Amino acid sequence: MTEQQLPTFEDLLWPTLKVLEKHGGSASIQELSEYVARELALSDEILDVRHQDGPKSEVDYRAAWARTHLKLIGAVDNTSRGVWTITEAGRSAESEDQVRDQVRQERAKRYQDKRNPGTTTKRSSGDDDTLNEDDWRDALLAIVRRISPDAFERLCQRVLRESGFTKVVVTGRSGDGGIDGAGVLRVNLISFHVRFQCKRYTGSVGAPEIRDFRGAMVGRADKGLFITTGGFTKDAEREAVRDGAPAIDLIDGSDLCDLLKTRGLGVSTETVEVVRPKSEFFDML
Repeated sequence: MTEQQLPTFEDLLWPTLKVLEKHGGSASIQELSEYVARELALSDEILDVRHQDGPKSEVDYRAAWARTHLKLIGAVDNTSRGVWTITEAGRSAESEDQVRDQVRQERAKRYQDKRNPGTTTKRSSGDDDTLNEDDWRDALLAIVRRISPDAFERLCQRVLRESGFTKVVVTGRSGDGGIDGAGVLRVNLISFHVRFQCKRYTGSVGAPEIRDFRGAMVGRADKGLFITTGGFTKDAEREAVRDGAPAIDLIDGSDLCDLLKTRGLGVSTETVEVVRPKSEFFDML
Protein backbone atom coordinates (compact mmCIF):
# COMPACT_ATOMS: atom_id res chain seq x y z
CA MET A 1 0.00 0.00 0.00
CA THR A 2 1.46 3.35 -1.06
CA GLU A 3 0.46 6.86 -0.09
CA GLN A 4 -0.52 7.52 -3.72
CA GLN A 5 -3.24 4.84 -3.51
CA LEU A 6 -4.98 6.51 -0.58
CA PRO A 7 -7.49 9.25 -1.45
CA THR A 8 -6.56 12.70 -0.15
CA PHE A 9 -9.08 14.74 1.81
CA GLU A 10 -9.61 16.80 -1.37
CA ASP A 11 -10.47 13.61 -3.27
CA LEU A 12 -13.28 13.04 -0.76
CA LEU A 13 -14.89 16.50 -0.96
CA TRP A 14 -17.03 16.01 -4.06
CA PRO A 15 -18.02 12.37 -3.33
CA THR A 16 -19.22 13.46 0.12
CA LEU A 17 -21.51 16.09 -1.42
CA LYS A 18 -22.78 13.71 -4.09
CA VAL A 19 -23.48 10.96 -1.54
CA LEU A 20 -25.43 13.35 0.71
CA GLU A 21 -27.43 14.59 -2.25
CA LYS A 22 -28.14 11.06 -3.45
CA HIS A 23 -29.31 9.79 -0.05
CA GLY A 24 -31.94 12.36 0.78
CA GLY A 25 -29.67 15.21 1.85
CA SER A 26 -28.45 13.72 5.13
CA ALA A 27 -26.46 10.79 6.49
CA SER A 28 -24.71 9.61 9.64
CA ILE A 29 -20.92 9.42 9.72
CA GLN A 30 -21.05 5.63 9.41
CA GLU A 31 -23.40 5.84 6.43
CA LEU A 32 -21.17 8.43 4.77
CA SER A 33 -18.15 6.21 5.30
CA GLU A 34 -19.86 3.25 3.63
CA TYR A 35 -21.45 5.21 0.79
CA VAL A 36 -18.29 7.17 -0.12
CA ALA A 37 -16.18 3.99 -0.07
CA ARG A 38 -18.70 2.40 -2.43
CA GLU A 39 -18.82 5.49 -4.64
CA LEU A 40 -15.03 5.45 -5.05
CA ALA A 41 -14.80 1.64 -5.21
CA LEU A 42 -12.17 1.63 -2.45
CA SER A 43 -10.69 -1.79 -1.73
CA ASP A 44 -10.56 -3.39 1.73
CA GLU A 45 -6.78 -3.04 1.58
CA ILE A 46 -7.16 0.75 1.39
CA LEU A 47 -9.99 0.94 3.93
CA ASP A 48 -8.07 -1.15 6.48
CA VAL A 49 -5.08 1.24 6.67
CA ARG A 50 -5.13 2.70 10.20
CA HIS A 51 -4.38 6.31 11.04
CA GLN A 52 -1.30 6.19 13.28
CA ASP A 53 -2.31 2.72 14.54
CA GLY A 54 -5.45 4.20 16.08
CA PRO A 55 -9.04 2.94 15.86
CA LYS A 56 -9.89 5.17 12.91
CA SER A 57 -8.89 4.25 9.38
CA GLU A 58 -6.79 6.70 7.39
CA VAL A 59 -9.64 7.12 4.90
CA ASP A 60 -12.11 7.94 7.70
CA TYR A 61 -9.61 10.39 9.21
CA ARG A 62 -9.27 12.20 5.88
CA ALA A 63 -13.03 12.04 5.34
CA ALA A 64 -13.48 13.87 8.66
CA TRP A 65 -11.21 16.64 7.39
CA ALA A 66 -13.17 16.72 4.12
CA ARG A 67 -16.41 17.24 6.09
CA THR A 68 -14.74 19.92 8.20
CA HIS A 69 -13.63 21.89 5.15
CA LEU A 70 -17.00 21.48 3.45
CA LYS A 71 -18.57 22.92 6.58
CA LEU A 72 -16.17 25.86 6.56
CA ILE A 73 -17.29 26.83 3.05
CA GLY A 74 -20.95 26.38 4.02
CA ALA A 75 -21.58 23.34 1.80
CA VAL A 76 -22.60 21.00 4.65
CA ASP A 77 -23.70 21.24 8.26
CA ASN A 78 -23.92 18.80 11.16
CA THR A 79 -25.91 18.21 14.32
CA SER A 80 -24.77 17.19 17.79
CA ARG A 81 -25.87 13.63 16.98
CA GLY A 82 -23.32 13.31 14.19
CA VAL A 83 -25.78 13.61 11.32
CA TRP A 84 -24.44 15.57 8.36
CA THR A 85 -26.66 17.44 5.91
CA ILE A 86 -26.03 19.14 2.59
CA THR A 87 -26.89 22.85 2.43
CA GLU A 88 -28.28 24.87 -0.46
CA ALA A 89 -24.73 26.04 -1.19
CA GLY A 90 -23.62 22.42 -1.36
CA ARG A 91 -26.44 21.48 -3.71
CA SER A 92 -25.63 24.39 -6.01
CA ALA A 93 -21.94 23.47 -6.34
CA GLU A 94 -21.36 22.95 -10.05
CA SER A 95 -18.18 20.91 -10.21
CA GLU A 96 -15.48 19.13 -8.22
CA ASP A 97 -12.92 21.73 -9.28
CA GLN A 98 -15.13 24.54 -7.99
CA VAL A 99 -15.43 22.90 -4.55
CA ARG A 100 -11.69 22.24 -4.38
CA ASP A 101 -10.95 25.86 -5.28
CA GLN A 102 -13.33 27.16 -2.61
CA VAL A 103 -11.70 24.98 0.03
CA ARG A 104 -8.19 26.03 -1.01
CA GLN A 105 -9.17 29.70 -0.91
CA GLU A 106 -10.70 29.30 2.55
CA ARG A 107 -7.60 27.50 3.84
CA ALA A 108 -5.31 30.18 2.40
CA LYS A 109 -7.43 32.91 3.98
CA ARG A 110 -7.33 31.29 7.41
CA TYR A 111 -3.60 30.74 7.11
CA GLN A 112 -3.11 34.42 6.41
CA ASP A 113 -5.33 35.37 9.35
CA LYS A 114 -3.15 33.28 11.65
CA ARG A 115 -0.04 35.05 10.38
CA ASN A 116 -1.72 38.43 10.91
CA PRO A 117 -3.33 38.39 14.36
CA GLY A 118 -4.76 41.87 13.87
CA THR A 119 -7.21 40.64 11.24
CA THR A 120 -10.52 39.10 12.20
CA THR A 121 -12.23 36.31 10.30
CA LYS A 122 -15.81 35.37 10.95
CA ARG A 123 -15.75 31.81 12.26
CA SER A 124 -18.73 29.55 12.12
CA SER A 125 -19.97 28.04 15.36
CA GLY A 126 -18.18 24.82 16.21
CA ASP A 127 -15.13 25.31 13.98
CA ASP A 128 -12.69 24.50 16.79
CA ASP A 129 -14.76 21.52 17.93
CA THR A 130 -14.86 20.14 14.40
CA LEU A 131 -11.17 20.67 13.68
CA ASN A 132 -10.11 19.10 16.98
CA GLU A 133 -12.79 16.44 17.26
CA ASP A 134 -10.26 13.60 17.55
CA ASP A 135 -7.68 15.23 19.85
CA TRP A 136 -9.29 14.20 23.12
CA ARG A 137 -9.96 10.69 21.84
CA ASP A 138 -6.31 10.22 20.88
CA ALA A 139 -5.19 11.42 24.32
CA LEU A 140 -7.72 9.22 26.11
CA LEU A 141 -6.80 6.12 24.13
CA ALA A 142 -3.11 6.72 24.86
CA ILE A 143 -3.94 6.62 28.58
CA VAL A 144 -6.18 3.56 28.33
CA ARG A 145 -3.54 1.62 26.41
CA ARG A 146 -1.05 2.16 29.22
CA ILE A 147 -3.17 0.44 31.89
CA SER A 148 -2.72 -3.27 32.60
CA PRO A 149 -4.86 -5.92 30.85
CA ASP A 150 -6.64 -6.65 34.14
CA ALA A 151 -7.39 -2.96 34.65
CA PHE A 152 -8.75 -2.72 31.12
CA GLU A 153 -11.09 -5.65 31.78
CA ARG A 154 -12.32 -3.91 34.93
CA LEU A 155 -12.82 -0.69 32.95
CA CYS A 156 -14.97 -2.54 30.41
CA GLN A 157 -16.89 -4.12 33.28
CA ARG A 158 -17.59 -0.66 34.69
CA VAL A 159 -18.66 0.68 31.30
CA LEU A 160 -21.13 -2.17 30.86
CA ARG A 161 -22.54 -1.66 34.33
CA GLU A 162 -22.96 2.06 33.68
CA SER A 163 -24.69 1.14 30.41
CA GLY A 164 -27.40 -0.88 32.13
CA PHE A 165 -25.88 -4.37 32.30
CA THR A 166 -26.32 -6.43 35.46
CA LYS A 167 -24.47 -9.45 36.84
CA VAL A 168 -21.34 -8.30 35.02
CA VAL A 169 -18.41 -10.56 35.85
CA VAL A 170 -14.89 -10.70 34.49
CA THR A 171 -13.62 -14.21 33.92
CA GLY A 172 -10.45 -13.82 31.86
CA ARG A 173 -9.65 -17.50 32.28
CA SER A 174 -7.04 -18.94 29.97
CA GLY A 175 -8.44 -21.51 27.58
CA ASP A 176 -11.87 -19.88 27.60
CA GLY A 177 -11.81 -19.12 23.91
CA GLY A 178 -11.16 -15.41 24.34
CA ILE A 179 -14.21 -14.73 26.50
CA ASP A 180 -13.26 -12.15 29.11
CA GLY A 181 -16.57 -11.74 30.87
CA ALA A 182 -20.34 -12.03 30.93
CA GLY A 183 -23.34 -9.91 31.80
CA VAL A 184 -27.09 -9.61 31.46
CA LEU A 185 -28.84 -6.78 29.64
CA ARG A 186 -32.56 -6.36 30.34
CA VAL A 187 -34.64 -4.58 27.71
CA ASN A 188 -38.19 -4.06 28.94
CA LEU A 189 -39.40 -7.58 29.82
CA ILE A 190 -36.67 -9.46 27.97
CA SER A 191 -33.19 -10.28 29.24
CA PHE A 192 -30.19 -11.04 27.03
CA HIS A 193 -27.20 -13.01 28.27
CA VAL A 194 -24.06 -11.47 26.81
CA ARG A 195 -20.47 -12.68 26.60
CA PHE A 196 -17.80 -10.08 25.93
CA GLN A 197 -14.17 -9.88 24.91
CA CYS A 198 -12.05 -6.79 25.59
CA LYS A 199 -8.61 -6.33 24.07
CA ARG A 200 -6.16 -3.42 24.07
CA TYR A 201 -5.21 -3.45 20.42
CA THR A 202 -3.26 -0.70 18.69
CA GLY A 203 -4.01 -2.05 15.25
CA SER A 204 -7.02 -3.80 13.77
CA VAL A 205 -8.99 -6.83 14.90
CA GLY A 206 -9.49 -9.19 11.98
CA ALA A 207 -12.13 -11.72 10.97
CA PRO A 208 -10.29 -14.73 12.54
CA GLU A 209 -10.55 -13.18 16.01
CA ILE A 210 -14.29 -12.61 15.50
CA ARG A 211 -14.78 -16.22 14.37
CA ASP A 212 -12.83 -17.56 17.34
CA PHE A 213 -14.86 -15.44 19.75
CA ARG A 214 -18.14 -16.55 18.18
CA GLY A 215 -17.09 -20.18 18.42
CA ALA A 216 -16.43 -19.74 22.13
CA MET A 217 -19.75 -18.00 22.90
CA VAL A 218 -22.16 -20.05 20.78
CA GLY A 219 -24.53 -21.97 23.03
CA ARG A 220 -23.49 -19.95 26.07
CA ALA A 221 -25.00 -16.53 25.33
CA ASP A 222 -27.65 -14.67 23.33
CA LYS A 223 -25.28 -11.93 22.20
CA GLY A 224 -21.58 -11.29 21.84
CA LEU A 225 -19.75 -8.00 22.38
CA PHE A 226 -16.17 -7.32 21.25
CA ILE A 227 -14.52 -4.22 22.75
CA THR A 228 -11.13 -2.95 21.61
CA THR A 229 -9.00 0.18 21.80
CA GLY A 230 -8.08 -0.41 18.16
CA GLY A 231 -10.27 -0.82 15.09
CA PHE A 232 -11.87 -3.58 13.04
CA THR A 233 -11.02 -4.59 9.50
CA LYS A 234 -13.79 -4.62 6.90
CA ASP A 235 -13.61 -8.42 6.90
CA ALA A 236 -14.14 -8.38 10.67
CA GLU A 237 -17.16 -6.09 10.33
CA ARG A 238 -18.70 -8.39 7.72
CA GLU A 239 -17.93 -11.48 9.78
CA ALA A 240 -19.63 -9.94 12.82
CA VAL A 241 -22.97 -9.75 10.97
CA ARG A 242 -22.58 -12.78 8.68
CA ASP A 243 -25.86 -14.42 7.68
CA GLY A 244 -26.59 -17.64 9.52
CA ALA A 245 -24.28 -16.86 12.43
CA PRO A 246 -25.01 -15.16 15.78
CA ALA A 247 -24.36 -11.43 15.40
CA ILE A 248 -21.55 -9.85 17.40
CA ASP A 249 -21.63 -6.17 18.30
CA LEU A 250 -18.35 -4.30 17.81
CA ILE A 251 -17.06 -1.39 19.89
CA ASP A 252 -13.85 0.16 18.57
CA GLY A 253 -11.61 2.70 20.24
CA SER A 254 -13.65 5.71 19.11
CA ASP A 255 -16.88 4.12 20.36
CA LEU A 256 -15.22 3.31 23.68
CA CYS A 257 -14.09 6.93 24.07
CA ASP A 258 -17.64 8.14 23.43
CA LEU A 259 -18.99 5.71 26.04
CA LEU A 260 -16.46 6.92 28.61
CA LYS A 261 -17.30 10.55 27.85
CA THR A 262 -21.07 10.02 27.99
CA ARG A 263 -20.83 8.24 31.32
CA GLY A 264 -18.21 10.57 32.80
CA LEU A 265 -15.66 7.81 33.36
CA GLY A 266 -12.13 9.20 33.32
CA VAL A 267 -13.29 12.18 31.28
CA SER A 268 -14.38 15.66 32.35
CA THR A 269 -16.33 18.00 30.12
CA GLU A 270 -15.96 21.73 30.66
CA THR A 271 -18.54 24.33 29.73
CA VAL A 272 -17.19 27.74 28.75
CA GLU A 273 -19.08 30.66 30.24
CA VAL A 274 -19.88 33.41 27.75
CA VAL A 275 -20.74 36.86 29.18
CA ARG A 276 -22.45 39.40 26.93
CA PRO A 277 -23.49 42.91 28.05
CA LYS A 278 -27.15 43.73 27.34
CA SER A 279 -27.39 47.40 26.36
CA GLU A 280 -31.20 47.33 26.41
CA PHE A 281 -31.11 46.85 30.19
CA PHE A 282 -29.33 50.13 30.67
CA ASP A 283 -31.62 51.90 28.20
CA MET A 284 -34.54 51.24 30.51
CA LEU A 285 -32.93 52.90 33.57
